[in-house]
Amino acid sequence: MASEEELFASVDALLEEEPHLPPPAERARLREAAGITQARLATALKTTTQSVKNWENGRSEPKSPRLDAYQRLLKGWAAKYPAHGAAPAAAAAPTREPAVSSEPAASEAAAAVSQAPPVPAAAAVPPATRPAAASRRPAATKAAQPAADPRFPNGPLAVLDGDGSAYGAGGIVLDCPATTVPELVEWTLRASGLGAAKLSRYGKDSDPLIVLTAAAAVKLGLPERLEGHEQRRSLRLPADHPVVKQVAKAKWQLTQRGFGPWARIYRSAQGRERQCVQLAVLSWDALDERSWPGVADMEAADIARVLGVYAARVITPRGSTAVSGLELMTALRPPTKAVQDPATGNWVSGYNPGSLGTEPMDPAPPEATPEHPVVVNSGWSGGFLNEEAYQWVRSVETLSDEECTLPYAVGLDLNTAFLAAAARLVVGLSAPDHFRAPTFNPKIPGSWLVDLSHIDLDPRLPSPFTPDGRRPEGPAWYQTHTVAYAQELGYNVEILEAYLRRETGAYLDPWHDRLKNAYVDTLADLGVTKDLDDRQFLAAMERHKQADPAMAAVLAAIKATVKGGVGKLRERPQGKSYKEGERWPALERPTWRPDIRAAVISKARVNMHRKLNNMVKMTGLYPLAVLSDCVVYPSPGDSPLVFLPYAASGKPQPGGFRLGPTPGLAKLEGVQTMLWAVDLMEQGYNPARHIKGGDAVLDEGE
Repeated sequence: MASEEELFASVDALLEEEPHLPPPAERARLREAAGITQARLATALKTTTQSVKNWENGRSEPKSPRLDAYQRLLKGWAAKYPAHGAAPAAAAAPTREPAVSSEPAASEAAAAVSQAPPVPAAAAVPPATRPAAASRRPAATKAAQPAADPRFPNGPLAVLDGDGSAYGAGGIVLDCPATTVPELVEWTLRASGLGAAKLSRYGKDSDPLIVLTAAAAVKLGLPERLEGHEQRRSLRLPADHPVVKQVAKAKWQLTQRGFGPWARIYRSAQGRERQCVQLAVLSWDALDERSWPGVADMEAADIARVLGVYAARVITPRGSTAVSGLELMTALRPPTKAVQDPATGNWVSGYNPGSLGTEPMDPAPPEATPEHPVVVNSGWSGGFLNEEAYQWVRSVETLSDEECTLPYAVGLDLNTAFLAAAARLVVGLSAPDHFRAPTFNPKIPGSWLVDLSHIDLDPRLPSPFTPDGRRPEGPAWYQTHTVAYAQELGYNVEILEAYLRRETGAYLDPWHDRLKNAYVDTLADLGVTKDLDDRQFLAAMERHKQADPAMAAVLAAIKATVKGGVGKLRERPQGKSYKEGERWPALERPTWRPDIRAAVISKARVNMHRKLNNMVKMTGLYPLAVLSDCVVYPSPGDSPLVFLPYAASGKPQPGGFRLGPTPGLAKLEGVQTMLWAVDLMEQGYNPARHIKGGDAVLDEGE
């Protein structure tokens, strides 16, 4: 009877002829990690010796459950460590797949995934039949990889070029035979294997996205450019355009937005199966340069990489980054879920707790915009919330001689300040109720009418209660966080009126968490990691955009998604034909919630003032200007390291500005001379807008 060690030795001896597999010591370690220990095999020795001999002679498979597990483990090694001469799948060049019927492929893929041993995700890419056009940059190790969901083996999207090559995430290339838009839609849904799984158990799968290069657009019968007197992003194909007619003739539909830079083509869902494809036309400015810097000019494979990483970490793009930011909220907090009807026992669609529901909700009059029907129809004249980001410049008269003699002005920028403010933010979920002279409660989200004009603060700091930093001049409407901060500063608040919400929840929490992870992970891909000290962090940030322009574009898109998503919560009417008092399309969304936008911006502005105040206490320094999440300080040196507060141990002091790569921490925005900053201040300009060089954009996504 073979001993335990002889039993393993007989199996391992067979593997010595395969030098590409792990060495014996590594196999032993993995074997034990899998729970296949000598002790657990002891009871199976009597029944497995002959089985092993048969296996060695190639006559049969081992019958022992333990050895069967060991065999599966070895098969996994064989897949993970390919034989010499075979190209590792993870490092393979972009690959081209033939287009096949989708239904058999889906079932076969599902069976393969359920039966196959563990294999790295990149190894799931089918073997190449011919190399694709070489990309200008190698794919990053953390870039978007093939989808794990067997229904979508080729990832969430593809970039279609004029030669019929559809470049997907993970470096794959598909053959697309379509020559018309209806054929492209059919191919995408039936044969491409594109799409993405839902982000919430109650949500819906993401529709596949096809991005068209200029050559692909022309091949499909679309104009290379959309021309007109309006912004190109607002233009649409006319209803009598041949492509629009082709779509209608094939029994497909366009949304009310028509065929523009972002077009959705769909049919009514069949059961649970959605039939919808999103198209984006690059030459029609689908990818705004401000949100996707340099992406539209990249090679198709690189565009697929950028969009694929964004789709994997955020969401499959569905329009502008602002639209995607808003769609992400709904995808993570779906309005409905399946509930059981107690009367019939059937499962029906019901409200998903914590979401905004399916019906639009009118705001309280002070939360609305002046043109909103609730304002126009009621004749409201009681004022409005003015919770906006800071645009403040300190008066030159308040500068001291010591400040004026400092050589530098240094700008600090808070990472995704709106995203940091969204963390654990309690907002209203129900309709507002009106109250007269209620007692203030900082835990209730809403709008409060209160007089804060009696609060006299240091003029060298902006007022925390107004966007321009000026002292309030009488009663005004404020969001809960602004009033709570007045209490925090030690002042009494007497509420005159309030519109409050009884049902509350941290609606934005999953949105914050997903975008925070996306931001941190993308910065890490660019060499900016959490383990860097402050000097290393500043050096890494100085070169991060040059490290990988593709990933730098992903980072810019993530930041634009945050600001744009918050701005979309109060989308204003568009178009010259709009008349005051009419409803505009955005009002029909449950996500048209100006009160939630006000809560985010109020908290962000309060967070900024709290840091400014703490900096005075810890360093005696006062800012020169603030623009949204950027603040400019006078400095004796050209680095924030010379004036930021540090403890004796060298660690940053909590409460003030701290450098780092996570939302809410700061990075260097720019350095100029103090003379330059004072000159701008004397002319009435904001140094924070220009300290980086050029003109910073106060982008609130509107």
